[in-house]
Amino acid sequence: MTRAIQALLTGMFITFILDFFLFLGVMLHYIEFYKIDLYYNILFVDNQNWYLFFLLSIIFGWMVIYIKNYKIALIPIVAISIFTSLTLFEDFGYMAGEAMFMKKNITLHSAKFSYNGNIIYDGRQEITFYRNDISKIVTLKKKDLI
Repeated sequence: MTRAIQALLTGMFITFILDFFLFLGVMLHYIEFYKIDLYYNILFVDNQNWYLFFLLSIIFGWMVIYIKNYKIALIPIVAISIFTSLTLFEDFGYMAGEAMFMKKNITLHSAKFSYNGNIIYDGRQEITFYRNDISKIVTLKKKDLI
């Protein structure tokens, strides 16, 4: 039982570090690119896939604690570490943010207007939206949309 808990905690630690760099790259090269007023912790918590987080925690923890040959465990962890660290480069961070958050060719409706364009980021209370008709980024309150 103690080894199982140790494996879970070790896996959570490794996954947390990988997530930190993934979201840091997205924050630096996607969120700040569009000048979205967003605190890093909100980005991290609101967009965390908890099922994937715990699945990877279990897998990484099992690999580190239960596999005797550390090279076998080290190869996938290093590979995924390199992949998540790539988001610290501008192009990869932007592409990851775009894949995670951007929804293209969307129409949103309020009581008075219709907005056509791309959702850049869907936050807790606001949607950052690129309007195609005026080629401008606007912030829409979710409570005002139908």
